[in-house]
Amino acid sequence: MRQVRVHGPGDVRVDDVAAAEPGPRDAVVRVAACGICGSDLSYIRMGGVAGPGPEPMCLGHEMAGVVDHVGPEVGTVSVGDRVVVQPGSEELGRIGGGGPEGGLTPELLVREADAGFLHLVPDGLPLGVAAFAEPLAVGMRAVEQARVDPYDKVAVFGCGPIGLAAIASLVDLGHEDVVGVDLSPTRRALAEQLGAATVLDPESDDVWGALADLHGTEPFMFGPTPATNAFIEATGSAKVLTDIIERGRVGGRMSVVALHYEPVPTSFLLLLMKEFTITGSMEYPRRFADAIDLLARRDLSSVITHRVALEHLDQALELLSDGGDCGKVMVSIDDSLL
Repeated sequence: MRQVRVHGPGDVRVDDVAAAEPGPRDAVVRVAACGICGSDLSYIRMGGVAGPGPEPMCLGHEMAGVVDHVGPEVGTVSVGDRVVVQPGSEELGRIGGGGPEGGLTPELLVREADAGFLHLVPDGLPLGVAAFAEPLAVGMRAVEQARVDPYDKVAVFGCGPIGLAAIASLVDLGHEDVVGVDLSPTRRALAEQLGAATVLDPESDDVWGALADLHGTEPFMFGPTPATNAFIEATGSAKVLTDIIERGRVGGRMSVVALHYEPVPTSFLLLLMKEFTITGSMEYPRRFADAIDLLARRDLSSVITHRVALEHLDQALELLSDGGDCGKVMVSIDDSLL
């Protein structure tokens, strides 16, 4: 069968590999669609999770499909069930993040199927949209980690798929004063469609002046700051990270969900003086299926701006690496299931 694998830095291929043999506690899922994540681009660039390993690394961790086989000891799903696959855990291993399987394949082996990795997709939710559940869950967790209160004013820096997921989660929680900041006109338009009250272009807009106008100001020893309560950092830009610390309010909070591979100099004096809180955000809410519920409750399909066949994976990667003026790029693997 076909499987997308990383063989070394910049070397990603659609390989022909032998299908894995499922055990009695395993299931096999026919994959309908699988998204490409920014972390996948990092893995390709580095040649693996943290560089090249002894074997090629399988890619794909944002997938939905139909259960095609269950082992005799599996009791939570049945053949024919439409599912989102949660890509593993620290305890039981991962799918597409360094594990032996990846979701960019037609037939995905899910080990220990009863461990909670397979989540049923409700009728009416297309599998090609359900595959967005994983990044949506990441955005939901970023909102949780920012400890956003009902009347907080929030700014989301970076309106890629994770930032858009955070905006959708905030709007679903009832927030009416969310600001999205991104260089891409496509992503700013998507943020508005999802309910952001204001979108800002950091190249042409005075972002911090606009936040002060929109959210008011709070006093600080070195001059007033915007009264924005919480920030979600989804850009991966060191400058954005330090700007938020330097310009954020006293008592402000920042959830960091973007990948920062290099150390970022930080003013701990400002953190101290402002009693500013920085919290990392990794993976999902306690209940992963909250993301599927949100997809069933609200139409977020506009986030998926491009669908590419597995045979044309290079086009998807080129699209994402060429400035990323797009939303979620989804790889269609089995059109009959979409």
